[in-house]
Amino acid sequence: MLSIRNLTKSWRSAGEQVQVLRGVDLTVAAGESVALTGESGSGKSTLLHLIAGLDEADSGEIRLDNALMSALPDAGRAALRRDRLGLVFQQFNLVPSLDVADNLAFQSRIAGRHDKAWQAELVERLGLGGLLKRYPEQLSGGQQQRVAIGRALATKPLVLLADEPTGNLDEATADDVLGLARDLVKRTGCGFLMVTHSERLAATLDRRVHLHAGLIT
Repeated sequence: MLSIRNLTKSWRSAGEQVQVLRGVDLTVAAGESVALTGESGSGKSTLLHLIAGLDEADSGEIRLDNALMSALPDAGRAALRRDRLGLVFQQFNLVPSLDVADNLAFQSRIAGRHDKAWQAELVERLGLGGLLKRYPEQLSGGQQQRVAIGRALATKPLVLLADEPTGNLDEATADDVLGLARDLVKRTGCGFLMVTHSERLAATLDRRVHLHAGLIT
């Protein structure tokens, strides 16, 4: 589903070239959930941004299903990100002017992949039935993150990418939200790659990989 080979990335900082990723290899299979751990500044978020097509690698390959994402121009990466990737971040990034129902459908409508029956199932599974007419500011953090997960999964993406998705939530709410995400990932058969600092949450996923000194271990 997701295949990364010999990926490198460097940044210019204080007049020096800093090598962040030194040849990362990683695969995520359909229906598999993988935790990506590593110390702060190790490049975890950089790797997720490269997979999402939000930035370009210096060298190496990123393949999403049969598409060589790393070879696409900006417009091609944006189209693939819109249509085939689900993104969930620590900051929920909901559209404040849209209610829950419209936030859930936002990406799937843009992608031309809106499925009313699937959205209804997401609403039920995520416990959002009584909240559809509310706006983000009227929701708790856990409720907002459930909406963000539902929005990301509404297109039935090939891969769901999550960067510290429970970082702003208390432990019980984090467990609940992540449990729902894992169940829905299994339901859709998409791959799931989650950046987390939590050893406890990492242990709940199928597999854990560690990013250290620019390499996956």
